[in-house]
Amino acid sequence: MIERLQAGDRAAFATLYGWYGDLIWRQAILPRLPIRELAEDCLRETFRTALEKIASFQHDNRSIFFWLRRIAVNKAIDIHRRHKRDHDLQEAVMSEPSEVMHAQPARPDRGLEVEDTKRLVGLSLDKLNERYAQALRLRLIEERTREECAEILGVTVGNFDVILHRATKAFRKVYPP
Repeated sequence: MIERLQAGDRAAFATLYGWYGDLIWRQAILPRLPIRELAEDCLRETFRTALEKIASFQHDNRSIFFWLRRIAVNKAIDIHRRHKRDHDLQEAVMSEPSEVMHAQPARPDRGLEVEDTKRLVGLSLDKLNERYAQALRLRLIEERTREECAEILGVTVGNFDVILHRATKAFRKVYPP
């Protein structure tokens, strides 16, 4: 059977699913994913991965069940984590008011705030090493690409990334003045 599977025999794969699908479902997936839709996705992903990776299976006189079970457990853990992360994110969005959902009308003094911030940024940039200030202006204020910034400064992109990293650290120390 393993040789037929590794040769790409789809009928053999259907047989494998018939032999182990329910067992994998009950023993490996449902205990970890009690939500039926997630468990069904996990079973489907398990056998899809098994089909893709069957060539790497080493028989070694042991049942393929344990290999399938390991794939199923890993998939179940991944799906559970993804579901929990999505659920937590959804709760966070629903529990906290969002600026996008509840947009406040612009305050009349907002323009003054923006101008004051620009002035503070300018003063802080003046306190930095010229190369750092130039890197920050090019990348963040002028919104140039990393490649353009590196070319203007006459360095490699990797070197520019280092300069930008150091510049941001230096900026944090002097802002606000």
